[in-house]
Amino acid sequence: MKEILNTVLHSEQREHTEAARALAEQAFSRAAGAPLIENNSVRLLINAAENYPAWLAAIASARRHIHFESYIIHEDSAGREFAEALIAKAQEGVRVRLIYDWMGGLGKSSRGFWNRLRAGGVEVRCYNPPRFESPFGWLSRDHRKMLAVDSEVGFVTGLCVGRMWVGVPEKKIEPWRDTGIEVRGPAVAEIERAFEQVWAMMGDPIPDPELIGADAPEPPGGVSLRIVATVPATAAMLRLDQLVAAIAKHRVWLTDAYYAGTTSYVQALRAAARDGVDVRLLVPNATDIPLLRPLSRAGYRPLLEAGVRVFEWNGTMIHAKTAVADGRWARVGSTNLNIASWLGNCELDAMVENEGFARQMEQQYLQDLSNATEVVLDARRKVHAPGEPQHPIPVATSGGGSAGRAAAGAIRIGNAVGAAFTNRRVFQPVERRILFAAGLLLLGLAVLLYFFPRVPSYLAMVVFGWIGLALLYRGFKLRHSNTQAETREHRSQ
Repeated sequence: MKEILNTVLHSEQREHTEAARALAEQAFSRAAGAPLIENNSVRLLINAAENYPAWLAAIASARRHIHFESYIIHEDSAGREFAEALIAKAQEGVRVRLIYDWMGGLGKSSRGFWNRLRAGGVEVRCYNPPRFESPFGWLSRDHRKMLAVDSEVGFVTGLCVGRMWVGVPEKKIEPWRDTGIEVRGPAVAEIERAFEQVWAMMGDPIPDPELIGADAPEPPGGVSLRIVATVPATAAMLRLDQLVAAIAKHRVWLTDAYYAGTTSYVQALRAAARDGVDVRLLVPNATDIPLLRPLSRAGYRPLLEAGVRVFEWNGTMIHAKTAVADGRWARVGSTNLNIASWLGNCELDAMVENEGFARQMEQQYLQDLSNATEVVLDARRKVHAPGEPQHPIPVATSGGGSAGRAAAGAIRIGNAVGAAFTNRRVFQPVERRILFAAGLLLLGLAVLLYFFPRVPSYLAMVVFGWIGLALLYRGFKLRHSNTQAETREHRSQ
């Protein structure tokens, strides 16, 4: 009788587990807007030492096409190595397409660098350069980092292309710590569709027969994953990040380069920690902008008070954007835990649902923590990192990270000032300093306006005039395109 009862209980337990997994899969699919794709192989790649050689080998093996999308490609030794590899394949007759972000490339690579790629046969498109008809277009960036070759292999990663990811041994500057994955199998088609999505935003789309190799081989692999390709104002990754925090039972371990969590996400992490979930956040320590360290630490207190453990990386820079939960779900990609990534950018992430891969991610996370300092609340309830190392060298310059940290800092300032106006919470010492500085700045602007009242009028005239002309231009452009469409339709009849 006892054996029968145990069998029944085990059967019911399996049914409950399967039902819970099915419900979780449905929730993830709806939150991410991305289906679960089975039968893939996934390889974890750590730092440029593993990522760059894999990328270059895939490029060298290309026979039909190469699709490469990177927020930044530096015009340095690393950037030139990739440029030469892409040009060589283009001259062999391979269709090579490359997307870079205008703001990401600003000051990092010259016009001559891109012209040389174009002259070598590479099709280059720049995402969202300044345009008269789009005064606020700069708010949207293509922050994705991916490579896909011949519909056979794809890479989803946090790495851009630049010497800082390689390091400078002669100057004792360590390489940036970053993470990517290599994907083989049916999910590569989704990686290429994500590239095609952004490519089509800037011109003619890629022809369908060329885009996806329908007969692409499927290597043996038991890994299931989702390719989450977000565009501005969609917030799919934000929904997914909050969902992971909500359903995790045991642990959620996060790594982020430019953390500035929204109130809703912070509350999700706090609720998980208070419910007994082991929530950890690993972030950079080094920065070339001194103001940003206290701004970043201002956001740690609500996490620490709820039991979330926060660690700061002791090396040059940790640039990875990863998560692993319950030894089952893992995320690798380009999305940072801040509003700019969640709502303002084109981003690309892979969410892997596989226990073997999740174990690899957890092992790497623990290894990373061995080179990190835990941030705690000291006896006076101040945010403190005891024994943190000093960084006398400005280790994060020229990598493009300053803009990300500045954006995260601006978000933190906005959160503090907004809370002051609405009186919605108690402020901490660091935030009081932020409010003091913001108050002085606004008072100075008020004095300026008193003595020079025409200055804001001139600025407003320029801004409003620009916006008005841009709207008129877009309206006429849309009208012209509609007229052309109606003419073509009339002729076809």
